[in-house]
Amino acid sequence: MVDLLLNGEEPGRPTVLLAHGSGAPMDTPWMTAVAEGLALRGFRVARFEFAYMAARRNGGSRRPPGAAETMVPEYMTAINALACDGPLIIGGKSMGGRIASMIADDLYASGRILGLMCLGFPFHPQNKPDALRLQHLPSMKCPTLICQGTRDPLGTRAEVETLTLSPEVQVHWLEDGDHDLKPRKRVTGCSLEDHLDQACSLVANWGRGLI
Repeated sequence: MVDLLLNGEEPGRPTVLLAHGSGAPMDTPWMTAVAEGLALRGFRVARFEFAYMAARRNGGSRRPPGAAETMVPEYMTAINALACDGPLIIGGKSMGGRIASMIADDLYASGRILGLMCLGFPFHPQNKPDALRLQHLPSMKCPTLICQGTRDPLGTRAEVETLTLSPEVQVHWLEDGDHDLKPRKRVTGCSLEDHLDQACSLVANWGRGLI
């Protein structure tokens, strides 16, 4: 059984299935801000947790997540548990978006999803810029939007702009954002809330363009 946390639950709305990052659950202020921001823009948002994170919530061990590939079946289970009467976009924060990206092309080819959205894609582990996690991104056929901070330690603008990505992959840069998209206010005059609001607008406008 998959526990889903829903925002914007209205008939016929396009749905975004949103998975959390590796270190925090589905109901953090960050995840809630994104879910509420997309709901305000006309989307139905469903959040779920991978088993290791759900176990932490229930008093289990704080073990780290397994390899991303091992969690692909859990993402598929969440998709299958989600009843949609409108279009579906999948994605998530960091690790959640990466896992969604691993199944996006097959789901897009079969007509089950319209697109993929990733908020802070982990292009490589921190301090390991040569250990790239590109795999499928150069050949991606599913329309994809990545919102990335320009100083994200898991993929800065300078690093990512040297990579070959599919024409279907759009990367939108949030100035001075870190891996949580948070800018330094003294540098940009913007807050995390400003960047999350901007990211929600970008995802909403891009998503509506797919429908």
